[in-house]
Amino acid sequence: METPEYRIGWREAMETATRVLERAGAPPAHARIQADLLVEAEARGRSSHGLLRLPRVVERIRNGVADPRTRGAATWRGDALLCVDGERGLGPVVAFAALDQIAERARRTGVAAAAIHHNNHLGMLALYAERIAEQGQVLLAMTTSEALVHPWGGRRAMLGTNPVAIGVPASPVPFVLDMATSLVSMGQIHDHAHRQRPLPPGWALDELGDPTTDAARAKHGAIAPFGGAKGYALGLAFEVMIASLTASALGTQVQGTLDSTLACNKGDVFIVMEPAPGGVGDAISAYLDAIRSCASADPDVPVAVPGDRALRCRARSIDEGMLIAAQVWDRIRSLAGLSHDQEGI
Repeated sequence: METPEYRIGWREAMETATRVLERAGAPPAHARIQADLLVEAEARGRSSHGLLRLPRVVERIRNGVADPRTRGAATWRGDALLCVDGERGLGPVVAFAALDQIAERARRTGVAAAAIHHNNHLGMLALYAERIAEQGQVLLAMTTSEALVHPWGGRRAMLGTNPVAIGVPASPVPFVLDMATSLVSMGQIHDHAHRQRPLPPGWALDELGDPTTDAARAKHGAIAPFGGAKGYALGLAFEVMIASLTASALGTQVQGTLDSTLACNKGDVFIVMEPAPGGVGDAISAYLDAIRSCASADPDVPVAVPGDRALRCRARSIDEGMLIAAQVWDRIRSLAGLSHDQEGI
């Protein structure tokens, strides 16, 4: 039986999440950045990276493993590589501060990168890619996580979900790819557990290394790599490359994005690039539209490009509100110091 849900409006979600973070000690500007990332994920149908994560952010602040006041400390290594000590800051706050610097530098150098360590969970990478692409630049973003994915042919979690995002300027909206190298994220496993929904077969193994559809057992097991051996290889390549650039932890030594007590030691890499002079923005936009317009195998399901579904979901969320698991929203309202007067639907 599925848990009850509330339909929450965009403004209420933003105001409540921001209030929670300010009460936890975040300056207003930092609270808005973190809240915006979580609400955007929720609105785009990525509940696994949405408000479900807010209580843990607060717990990490209270436990001293997240500092809501810092924007990180950055040092340029050469003209185009920014090395950032996140100082245990809120993930989006540190990341956007670094992006501001490398985006400005890339205007002069053509390309600039940020290698970030000691930073907390970034959340949904799509928003970073979208923001950079909206200002006319290309972004490649990568990050690592705890060991949550089993190697191809293995039964134990040994590498991270290691997502990647790419943003490219286009019209009317940028092209944005955001995907993990795991079949799904651990956040999706937790979201299914919160909603008491079974997992589709093939998503995960339990703590014994056996296939399971029980989300509660999968939380203590391992997620499958996407695309079999190729997804595993790509995820492993990202893991070692990011660790090399950021001097961050590897595999089972990574911690701090799923718990409330351990300092986060994964790595983040952002690369901002200037499009070629003259550009092919119009050609890219026309190409994407041609793909959307091509014949569909199912007449009822038109062809889409990455990001389309999320933006359609966002538009519905703005018009109709977001469905949020009751236990998640009740906890958030409690952290905001508000009464529980919502009706479940």
